[in-house]
Amino acid sequence: MSNQGYKRTNFEDDEVSCSSGGTPGLDFNAGVVFKGGISAWSRRSLLERGLFICVVLLSLVVIILAVILASKTSPKKGKENSTAVIVEKPLSVCLTPACVSVASSIYNAMNMRADPCEDFYEYACGGWIKSHPIPSGHSRLGTFSELWQENQIIMKQVIEQKLNNSVSLAERKAQLYYNSCMDKNKTIEKLKAEPLNDLLKNFGSWPKSNGTDNLDLQSLVEKTQGYGIDIFFSLWVGEDDRNSSVNILQIDQAGLGLPERDFYLNKSITEDKILSAYLEYMKTVGELLGANKDDIEPLMIDIIEFEADLANITVPKEERRDEEKIYHKMTVNDLQKLYPVIDWLKFIRSLMSVTNIVINGTESIVSYSPEFLAKMSDLVTDMLQTEKGKRTLYNYILWHVVSAMTPYLSKPFRNARKVLTEALSGTTGGEELWRYCITDTDGVLGLALGAMFVREAFNGDSKIKASEMIKKIKHAFKSNLPHLDWMDAETRKAAIEKADAVVDMIGFPSYIQNVTRLNEEYQGLVIKEDDYFGNNVRNLLDNIKKNLQKLRKPPKKNVWGMTPPTVNAYYTPSKNQIVFPAGILQAPFYDTQYPKSLNFGAMGVVMGHELTHGFDDQGREYDKNGNLRPWWNNQSVVKFQKRSECMIQQYSSYKLGDDNVRGKQTLGENIADNGGLKSAFHAYEDWLQKNGEEAPLPALNLTHKQLFFLGFAQVWCSSSTKEEDHLQILTDPHSPAQFRVIGTLSNSNEFAEQYKCAKNTRMNPANKCEVW
Repeated sequence: MSNQGYKRTNFEDDEVSCSSGGTPGLDFNAGVVFKGGISAWSRRSLLERGLFICVVLLSLVVIILAVILASKTSPKKGKENSTAVIVEKPLSVCLTPACVSVASSIYNAMNMRADPCEDFYEYACGGWIKSHPIPSGHSRLGTFSELWQENQIIMKQVIEQKLNNSVSLAERKAQLYYNSCMDKNKTIEKLKAEPLNDLLKNFGSWPKSNGTDNLDLQSLVEKTQGYGIDIFFSLWVGEDDRNSSVNILQIDQAGLGLPERDFYLNKSITEDKILSAYLEYMKTVGELLGANKDDIEPLMIDIIEFEADLANITVPKEERRDEEKIYHKMTVNDLQKLYPVIDWLKFIRSLMSVTNIVINGTESIVSYSPEFLAKMSDLVTDMLQTEKGKRTLYNYILWHVVSAMTPYLSKPFRNARKVLTEALSGTTGGEELWRYCITDTDGVLGLALGAMFVREAFNGDSKIKASEMIKKIKHAFKSNLPHLDWMDAETRKAAIEKADAVVDMIGFPSYIQNVTRLNEEYQGLVIKEDDYFGNNVRNLLDNIKKNLQKLRKPPKKNVWGMTPPTVNAYYTPSKNQIVFPAGILQAPFYDTQYPKSLNFGAMGVVMGHELTHGFDDQGREYDKNGNLRPWWNNQSVVKFQKRSECMIQQYSSYKLGDDNVRGKQTLGENIADNGGLKSAFHAYEDWLQKNGEEAPLPALNLTHKQLFFLGFAQVWCSSSTKEEDHLQILTDPHSPAQFRVIGTLSNSNEFAEQYKCAKNTRMNPANKCEVW
């Protein structure tokens, strides 16, 4: 049971929000004020503080000398080219600690030898990439992941403190859950497979080579979905896209064990690296549960082949971007007529038995994948006709239960998956246990842990400043609309109204500061300090119950989809809402002590990105109230689609390793990147008109308008494995980091003007793509 990812757009990919984060080694985080005696500075010894100051001063001297030497030795160019513009009448250089620190970080991240008009990503990030090898246990390291790691340290410190009597019960549960994950008493290792075997008693033994002739598919599906494990399909309760004031049942395609259908298509299990690793993972887990590894290989191959059949009927992501086309409202009775392999009324009633809600055949449900469900029903019906088919279905369903539970078992089970993880993403080794457990706790009791985080680390002034910046971004976005000659007046007026109606959610939900309200969030969840497996099973059941209980209630507009420490942001079309957690409202994205050029270039673009999502190829289909309906003039739609096609072709031409970027799959994010950059730059220009020029940063020899674009680019400095690159191309709605920089800036006339890029250079092509 899972709300589908395409229903909500966020700034980064999933790995970033839980294990990635931060910019090139910044030390001053003035946007986050630490309290309670564990500030980043006060944690340093007197010697460390002295050494730090010396290093900063020496770095500044080295930078200045390097720039002077470069200016003396570099040849003069006699025509318009890509060299940076020198400030003719410089203001007094900014020498505050924050300016010196950020100038040093910017300089160290750059590759001054690269031509900014040919490869701005290398120019901005070449030094960073060279000095930041990917750490053990990760497939990617980037600006986002560095900041997340800093947030993890804060969370570790607050959750390991002895809690006083005034904190909420929810926070105590977070601490108990974290302790159960850390497992200081080695309870997890002592129990081995026992917790899973106990759970499987509700289903049956696994795997089975015989004894499935009387397979009760209906019962198995009901039990499995009852634990929130998707097989064949995913079902949940969420806002009705066409009427965002009500909740409704929703169903979509699901059922694959690997993260993308492409991993199965036209592949041989014996020859393909990923399918072979998947098979090895399955066999090892089976052996740990008492089966003979060689004997079960044929059974596991049958499962993979069935998943390949599901993959063949799964609709590709790029064909599911038109929300108007994939929305199909029907009744439970309609489901029964169309997809008879399941008794749908009985199934849904079984799920709803944890609530007091009565369901009948006329209950409405929205299907996002009628074509898949029809083919799935036929496929499973055919398999039920043979003994092998029944056995495969049984083992497939139970495998998904087993696989979902392996992260909560002893080390041999967790290690079994590493073979697959390495094949998929190139990850070797493992991250520190405490980091894993912090991320895990954030996923299970994120609001409780978030309350502890914001109390310790979030400055309320940052929320005010961020709100002011959003207003400036919105103003710039709206001011640009009259200049779009492709948009008719009526649609433009409605677009302005929608922008005005966007709801800003900044920092954290206010209710987490209310002990009673926070306790209510987790009142049904029982957490035991020595029962990690049981904690996660109970969490699954609690989440399902809370989701299903929403069916007869109006949607809550103040519910957040991310936790406060998360280094990310997102837009929800059905709420017309943009959300910026506390975790991202700090350096390098935002710092009250930084020049505004860097704040607008980093956090300003993030804000513009999320705002523009309300007007990308999917978001534009929702009106100002979050309802899916056609509110655009048809002529404007056609012109919008033509401009979008330009962007599809542009990004599809970019290649990473052996893969081309999927321009259609990444269209929404690319539109948001381009629109966000434009709005943020115009907002910064508006700020300059009212406040005047900023003092230059030391040694960089760059104007602040140039720094705006450099700050934007350095947010995307990252290193990744070739396997991770391939995985991202297949699964991620975002373009790879370097193309988020190159693609966006090469479409910007303002960038080309500030960096004096000659026409027809790579970063200033004659033909540019522009939507917003």
